[in-house]
Amino acid sequence: MGEGKDNVASLMGTKRLADAVRHAKIAAAQRADVVVDIREADRARLEILAEELQPLIDELPPGDELFDFTISGGMHPRLWIDGTANVIMARDRRTYRLVRETRLGRVTLVESADTRVMAEHVTEYVAERIVERDKAFALSDGLNERVSENASRQVRHGEDAPLRQPDKRARGADFVIAATWMTIGIVIGAALLLAIASYQGMSIG
Repeated sequence: MGEGKDNVASLMGTKRLADAVRHAKIAAAQRADVVVDIREADRARLEILAEELQPLIDELPPGDELFDFTISGGMHPRLWIDGTANVIMARDRRTYRLVRETRLGRVTLVESADTRVMAEHVTEYVAERIVERDKAFALSDGLNERVSENASRQVRHGEDAPLRQPDKRARGADFVIAATWMTIGIVIGAALLLAIASYQGMSIG
């Protein structure tokens, strides 16, 4: 009789455990469904932002490896802008958050629930990154050296030109002086001839 009670108690305990396991599985499935729904909702909002950014993407040079603009999967979808910056959804699932991954951790740059406003912030970030890249490239493209060299050549040519100009002016001045002295000589010679002729009583004409 005691063995029967023990068997009944054992069966009831097993049933309660089975029920608990079944309820746990159902709760886990429901939580998984919630997680999937949240992930899909985040991805949908990021796709809307990506569509808003399409004109910006079209303006970038083809094959530009600096920017990405792809949506990654996982528990928390992200819209990657470049290798460090990406847009994620905040905890309220409505606010866009532009963040940047650094060595010191994640830095939030800006937040907005408006898709257009966030697109404008992303556009400004892209513009600043392009300027930074151009500045970094300017240090190693050799353009500074070429411009300086050309300027130095122009300066050297400009210094040589005035040295040749005084020669022309000197030659012109010498010609005027020579012509002046020649005129003076002719006048003096004519005066001497007139004086000699007058002295000898000769008439000229």
